Formats: sequence, C-alpha cells, structure tokens
Amino acid sequence: MKYRASNLQRLRNRSFDVLIVGGGINGAVAAAALSARGASVALIDRGDFAGGTSQHSSNLAWGGIKYMETWEFPLVRALCMSRNRLIRSYPSTVQEMRFYTTIERGFRWHPFMLYMGTWLYWLIGNGFTRMPRLLGPKRIAAEEPKVDTSNAVGGFEYSDAYLHDNDARFVFNFVRSALSRGCIATNYVSFSGATRQDGHWQARAHDEISGEDFAISAKVLINAAGPWVDQLNGVTGQTTEHRHVLSKGIHLIVDRISPHRRVLTFFADDGRLFFAIPMGNRTCIGTTDTKVDSANVRVTDEDRDFVLDNINKRLQLDRPLTPDDVIATRCGVRPLVVKGGDQNFDDFLQLSRKHAVDVDGERGHISIFGGKLTDCINVGEEICEEVQALGVALSHADFRWYGEPPDEVRDEFFHQAELMNLDSLTAAESSEPLSTRLWRRYGAHAIGLLENIREDPREAEVLIKGTEYIRCELRQAARREMIVKLEDFLRRRSKIALVERPEVIRNAPGLIEACEILFKDQAQARIDEYFAQDAG
Repeated sequence: MKYRASNLQRLRNRSFDVLIVGGGINGAVAAAALSARGASVALIDRGDFAGGTSQHSSNLAWGGIKYMETWEFPLVRALCMSRNRLIRSYPSTVQEMRFYTTIERGFRWHPFMLYMGTWLYWLIGNGFTRMPRLLGPKRIAAEEPKVDTSNAVGGFEYSDAYLHDNDARFVFNFVRSALSRGCIATNYVSFSGATRQDGHWQARAHDEISGEDFAISAKVLINAAGPWVDQLNGVTGQTTEHRHVLSKGIHLIVDRISPHRRVLTFFADDGRLFFAIPMGNRTCIGTTDTKVDSANVRVTDEDRDFVLDNINKRLQLDRPLTPDDVIATRCGVRPLVVKGGDQNFDDFLQLSRKHAVDVDGERGHISIFGGKLTDCINVGEEICEEVQALGVALSHADFRWYGEPPDEVRDEFFHQAELMNLDSLTAAESSEPLSTRLWRRYGAHAIGLLENIREDPREAEVLIKGTEYIRCELRQAARREMIVKLEDFLRRRSKIALVERPEVIRNAPGLIEACEILFKDQAQARIDEYFAQDAG
C-alpha cells in the first residue's frame, strides 16, 4: 500500500504526456510501450489491474482460425504473426499448444475440408508451429480415450499457443514493466470526466479506497476502458467512428479431464467452438457467446447447464459432470467492434475480436476498441505511432518494449539457482521446478528472490498449503504488486482462486501469515472482506 500511496501522490504533482484510463490488456501494453519509449505516462483503473475482460479469457494466444470461415484472412495473418511474436518473445510464458479437434456426423464441413483449412492456417502463420495432423475416429479413441467417438467421423490436430500462467498475471507484468520505466500507475482510481483546456486534458479522478477526489493533467487522453469505452466517451463528449457490442463468455473449472497437455476442441450443439483447456491439475471448459447489453454479467444456471451438457455429451467420463464438480467460474464480456451507426451487422456470432483505434487529433484523444490478448503487441505499437502523431515526442521511438529479459540475464539466474541447488527446495506437489516457475513469473526480478532464499531458506517454503506460492513471493507481492484487496492476489496476481474452492482457501494453513505479509494489521479485515464477497 505504500507503493500505491506514493504513486497517488505523484499523480497530483505533475503533468503527463499521456493519461491512460483502463488497466486491462490494451491499457497495460499502451503504458508499457509508451513508457519504454520515453513518454511520461499515468495509468489508472477504477478496480484492480486486469479486473475486467482481461481476467476472463481462455488463456489462449491463438491466431483466430475460426475467422477463416468468414474470409477474414488479413486479420488471421496479423493474429498469427502476433502469436508467433509472443511465443518468441515470452518463451517461458506463451508456449505452443496442440488443439485436438473432434468432428461429429452431420457437421457443416467434412473433417478433410477442415484439415485442409488447418494447413492453410499453418501456411498463413509462416509454418511457425508444428504441422497439422488428420485424425480418424480410431486414432482419437486411442490417443484420447476420454473423448466419445461413437458419433465422430474424424478430426484434426493443429497448433496455437497457451498462457502458462493466468491471463491477469500476464497483463499485470506489462503494468509492472511500465512502472519500472517511469509510468505512474494506480489501481482503484476511477475516472469521472475531463475537460480540454489550453492543449491539456484536466481529468477528474476519485480514489476508491480513501474517497478523495483529485485532478490529473495530460496532453493526450487514451480511453482503454474495454467494455466501458463507449460509456467513458459519453462522459467526455467524444464522438467516434466505432462502438462496441458485448458478448458474454463463461468458463467452468473442474478437476483435470485428460492427462495430456493439449486443448480438446469440439463444436457445441449450436455449432460454436467449445474447448477443454488444461490448467495444471484442473481443466477449464467453455465457452458461451451470448449477446448482452451490459458489462455487468454473471454465470446463470442456463450458462452452467449449457457448458456441462455439451462437455458431458462429448466425453466418456466415469460419471457426468454436475454443478457440484465446478471448482470456480470465469464470466466476462468481450467487447466486439462494429461501426458506430451500424445496427444491422452480420451474424453476431461471426463478429471477430479485431481491434480498432479512433483518434481525435484536435482534442488529443484516443479510443481503443475491441482487441484480444493475442494482438497486444500490435496494439502497443499502434498506440505509440498515434501518440507520436499527436505531437508527443518519443525519445526512444525504436526501443523494443516487450519480451523476456536478455539471454545473459536468464542464464545468470539459472546459474545462480543451480549453484544454490534451488530446485531441491521445490514443493512435492509442485508441477514444475521452482527455478522455472520463479523465472517465468518474475523475470529479472527473480534474482532478488534468490538472495532472499540464500539469506533464509524458509523463504522458499510454500506459505498457503495447496498452492505453489512461497514466502518470498508474498513479500515481493507486498512490495511491488500494488495489492489492495485479497482478491487482487488470489485471483489476478495468482490463479489460486481459479483452481481451489473457497472453503479450501479459507481453511488453508498459512493464509493468515500470507495476509499479514500482504496487509499487515489489516489482514483479518481483508480476509473477512474477501469471503463475504464470495458468499454474496
């Protein structure tokens, strides 16, 4: 909280080149790119960073193979190139994953035609991933016995990419990168409006924790509020070419369905893509696409039944999955871009996750519409170009602002880890060596964690039983990750709340100590707040 308080104070005492409203993936990459290239940047979000759409994704970085059916080849090409760049730039975090697709009798396309489509998809992506495979029902039954092939006519396997950690953690690391390069970012600060005076925006902000109101001055205002972009543009009187329609998507997390590290892909009863995605010792299944009018959504009984019915029909389980098997849920809206005056856009379910950037050069205002995690680097690059065109000088315009630290930093970390035999301290229930996990989550900052463990080996002890988080990670989070509420840690900086039931977390040995590290004398109050919210 000291870090957050310091940033709040610095928001008041200076004028910025750019103020970004919204700390989801679009706002986070805009902040990271602009800060690294020399702009002075402020970033605020009315909730926690990645607290909206960005915490409800499928954890996939994919090139949009389904958009080939609507002939959006330029979009597929751009997404595939961005996916490839993410895999190259974040080898510890964004990794190639095989998608194993089963086709049932009566589907609108024959499996061989779809298989040929995967080859075209592979070629559009420059052959960057492993080659596709054609699957017959017998091969599917042999390789994935859990898949019910009684009505299958075949299938295919192809590659896209997967986030090893959760999506919100990936987004926060862009915020962390921006902070390291001079950005002043704060969560739980809402935007209540702004006026343009003498070439600057005078924005009105409200600290949701203290209740204090204050002003922020900036040359350029970027609206990166995700599903709330249109609402914020209404507050500032901004007219744009594009607008959003909203689609609700849900996922259910259950115990692991298949021992294999691949995404099982089906087509639901209504023809939509449907996934069973590995998540450690859990499986994330979904999703739905339901048109909604508001960004405030929840999982309904109908949503839950749709997902469970479809997965039960397509798998051969010892017993059907029921609502009691659901460990956690994801439910969020995807902002889909349409032209502002278009009331008769094509089939809602065929709308893509493309992004659009509207610029008002006269007022120094930028709105970011749509987008998805796969496209994040493209968004960051485009925003830098637009901000520079608005007259903000970027002193390091060619600086590479994304990616893991250089190889020599990685090699030094793993060399130190090997010398101190770090991996011998890996918890028995861990899914990977401790050194690998610390590097993936913290990059160059993981070297400081090694020093903590050298000074006191107890810093490598798992603090919350049933999770992989060790004591020094909690101290790092308390110092550097601007955690205000327990949900910020359990749901977004980590994925504990996605893979453990609330009652398991509540009764976990070490929870109190973890919260004392994070919140000091407010520990019990934050625990009570979290579980009261969960019960509600």
